[in-house]
This record gives sequence, C-alpha cells and structure tokens, in this order.
Amino acid sequence: MDSRRAGAGSLRIMLTQPDDTMFPVPPTEFDERREVVRHQPDTGVGTGRRTVLVCPDSFKGTLTAVEATEAIARGVLAAWPEAEVLKCPLADGGEGTLDAMLSHGGERRSLLVEGPDGSRVMASWGVLPGNIAVIESAQASGLTLVPPDKRDPRTATSHGTGRLIREAIKSGCDPIFVGIGGTATNDGGMGAMRALGARFLDGEGNELERGGAALIRLDRIDLSDFAVPDIGIIVASDVTNKLCGEEGATRVFAPQKGATPEMVEELEAAMQNYAQVLQETFGEDVASRPGAGAAGGLGAALLSFLHGTFLPGADVVMMHVRFLELVERADLIITGEGKLDSQSLGGKLISRVISHAQGKPIILLCGALDLGDADCLRLVASNVIGMHYGNESGLDSLKQPAEALERLAVLALQRM
Repeated sequence: MDSRRAGAGSLRIMLTQPDDTMFPVPPTEFDERREVVRHQPDTGVGTGRRTVLVCPDSFKGTLTAVEATEAIARGVLAAWPEAEVLKCPLADGGEGTLDAMLSHGGERRSLLVEGPDGSRVMASWGVLPGNIAVIESAQASGLTLVPPDKRDPRTATSHGTGRLIREAIKSGCDPIFVGIGGTATNDGGMGAMRALGARFLDGEGNELERGGAALIRLDRIDLSDFAVPDIGIIVASDVTNKLCGEEGATRVFAPQKGATPEMVEELEAAMQNYAQVLQETFGEDVASRPGAGAAGGLGAALLSFLHGTFLPGADVVMMHVRFLELVERADLIITGEGKLDSQSLGGKLISRVISHAQGKPIILLCGALDLGDADCLRLVASNVIGMHYGNESGLDSLKQPAEALERLAVLALQRM
C-alpha cells in the first residue's frame, strides 16, 4: 500500500457534505427586507449565562479571521457581559488558513523564499502538535505579494510554496497540510515541483523558464532528482475546478490575477499541453480530478507528483479546531465573512458552519450582502435567526472594519 495515501486516508474527515438536504422546507414567516432576517423561533438561548461560539471567516481586504473573531467577541461581551465566548477563527484553505490553525496551538516558522514575481519574500508556515506541518500557498505565492500593476500570471511562479514544502519535509513533518488558494500563479505547480527536484524540459532538453506560459513548450518531466519521502500530503482548498477547460484554472481564475483575454488563451493552450505531459508521466488523467485547477494548477501538481489527498479546506480546519465539539458546547453561533452571497451557500465555509450547527441558532454578520429572497428563505429554514450587514453599524466598514463589526455584533444580540 502507498504509505502516502495511507497516511492521508487516516486523516480523512467524516463530515457531512452540504447538499440540497442541508436546507429543509422553508417556513412561511420571514422578513422580506434582505438587510435583516428576523425569523424568531424559539432559539433555545436562555436568559442565564450563555455560551456563544464566534467562528467567522476572514473579511477579505479588511480583517483576518482572527481579527474578525476578536471584534465580534468584544461585541458579544459588550451586549452580554456574563457570556462565555468560544473563539474559533475559520478558513477554507486559502488566505488565513495558517493563522486559523495556529490559533489553537503550534509553532510559527518563517523562511525566505522566492515570491511569485521572483522577488524574495519572508513566508510563514506552521508546525502543529504531533509534528504536523501547515503550509498556506498564499504566504509564498500569494496575489497580494505582487502590486496590481505588476501582476502577470504568464511568468508568476509557485517556487516559494515548494520551498516551504521542502522545509517541512526536511523538518521531519508528517503529514503536511497544504492550503491552496489566493495565489498569483498559473504555472500548474511547476515552480513548486522544481523546488523539490523535478525538471521541466523542452524538446531540446533545456529547462523551461518560470511561469505558466512556458508550459506550451513542455516536452517531458525529468524526475531523476525528485526525491520526496512517502508522507501524507493533504491538499486543502474550497476550489474543485479541473485543470483545463471553461471551468478550469486559467479561464476562471487567471483574469483575477491580471490576465487579459489574450493572455488567457495563451495560458490555456499551455495548460492543455501540460495536462497531456502529466498524463504521459503519471499514467492517469490528473487534470480532470476535482481540485486540480486550484491555485493556478498547483492542485494538479500536488495530486500527481506528491500523491496528495484532496479535502475541502474548511473541513480540514474544522477537524483541527474540533469544531463539532465547540458547537455542542454553544447556545448560539455567530459567523460571517466579508460578502455574503449565493456562493456562500454553495459549499463555501459559511454553508459548512450552517450544516454542522446541530440545530443551534445562528447569526450571520457580513460587510456586504447580496442575497435574493429564495436564499433568505433557505437561511431562515436553517436556524439562521439574524443576518446583519456593515451599514447597519452606522460606521464605514471599510475605514473602521473592526469597530463596525464589533458594533454589528452588539446590535445583533440586542435584537434577539
């Protein structure tokens, strides 16, 4: 048996996948004003000392999940001074995953690596109790590391992420969680695998230059110096896209990384060639596996070169923080994210929180709200008793995000 697969399999999370049964038949009573849903069932939250689980995602562009958790917790205690607050910042495998997992213990380490644009960046990674490594690709290859006017997914490299993986292996960590998302890259993980010893050669045996555009000339992959021990690699992401095609890494995500329509066509052709070489090298159609297109194709490299096991990023984080145990202790759950929209309910982190709430009442907080009536009905039917967004705080949620979120939490509890 492949010990890498065995190690990963032993860490699988038996959490219910969200599906249409996540939301029962909607009730008839709901507030049609989408700004605030005021379904008022018997919440089960008594008047004595209450336990509140605070478990938001990041509010992208303004607050990390840890900062959002602290702001909401302050609001809870301002409204309910006697409450017990359980703090549990969450993430989905992208930005904030490292902080969320280290918030429950572990050691933060740093390494100087090559950033996505070739500059040097100091990237953090973590070691959890049990010598388990946590690597967040955004730390070494993140889009935020490159100024907007310098972003070019044709040349961006994932090499820094590979260096972090190499450092974790050197440190004897097993398994290694690799959260992938939020990268500036579209190189199919070529840079990361090159950092581990793989060579990507053209028809004349020359090494390709960095970046996804060069993959159009890829002829073969030389693994003679690729020496990675048999360890568990867990690929954590909320992106299930395949490597190529209309829903693949390039067409869906490259425009967000600075690609023009012409660049998208160039990169898609390169990725199609890469997919063919991957199949010739590993004997399987890795490019069609869910998650292969995550992080500009880094998912495909981790699944093929390192025999990784793909898991929803939110589930990986929830497993580590023992989320279900915290839910059992809670009388009320408060969660949220920067923008609450239909995607939030389609398998994203917020939907995972709702599906694992065990019937406990939930309050959703967000910076911006973009939900239709049908979505509101589904939320009310899922024990969501309150939904509040940034402008209700009376503060500018972009200029004063922490203060606005704290005030929003106070208002939410006052309205119960």
